[in-house]
Amino acid sequence: MATPKRETVDLSAWPDLVVVYLGMRARSLRGLATLLRFGPRIAAAAAEQPDGLLLHENLVYGLFPPHLGMRQYWRDLDSLERWTRESVHGDWWRSYLRDPVGTGFWHETYTRRGGIEAVFIDTPAPVGLAAFAPRQPARGGLFGARGRLARSGEGERAALLGEADLYAGPSGAAPSGGRSAG
Repeated sequence: MATPKRETVDLSAWPDLVVVYLGMRARSLRGLATLLRFGPRIAAAAAEQPDGLLLHENLVYGLFPPHLGMRQYWRDLDSLERWTRESVHGDWWRSYLRDPVGTGFWHETYTRRGGIEAVFIDTPAPVGLAAFAPRQPARGGLFGARGRLARSGEGERAALLGEADLYAGPSGAAPSGGRSAG
């Protein structure tokens, strides 16, 4: 019997590596249309090889209800943040935060330097970290990814849609659905 070939990877060239998992689950027929429209747009944006994107992979988390996603490997957090703000993603994210169009969205970010952060928007069924860790509002210091990663400093960017803008209303409460931004 042959011995299995065991291998690992040398990540020394990427000391600030960031891995992000993203998922979108349709919650209605309108959400299914959103999900099917969004996938090709983000794939096209990734195919342009933005600076810092090392790998983009599409994933299927479930079929009933449709729950699709992706995994991306980034050189560093600054590259990921720059892309999310300057690409087609930025326009989509601002619009999505105001109306999730029949879907639930989540992402989880893992950094080689040891940080983990996540945000869940209109995801009634727990997924990923939210399936075992207590949920809390993504407000104040937890509003943006850097705050959830407990990082600050140079390279920090303002949120695409500020907390005050997202939660604007007579009482300052979240819009219907209680969504939180990432």
